[in-house]
Amino acid sequence: MSALFNFHSFLTVVLLVICTCTYVKIQFPAILEQRTGFRGFFWKAARIGERLSPWVSMGCIAMGVSIIFF
Repeated sequence: MSALFNFHSFLTVVLLVICTCTYVKIQFPAILEQRTGFRGFFWKAARIGERLSPWVSMGCIAMGVSIIFF
């Protein structure tokens, strides 16, 4: 089933995109320098990861627990 039709999979994909974009922006800031267009979406995801890092990390922990146990 596609991640768009399964809410649990959709949340997993969104959290992984946010975490990946934040990591890439920290390691290689020039890649996500552009704030508009297609790369602007990834810049915004990295910005969410930077500003809401405690909430994103709790979401990743909850996602990991739910994947392991459910």
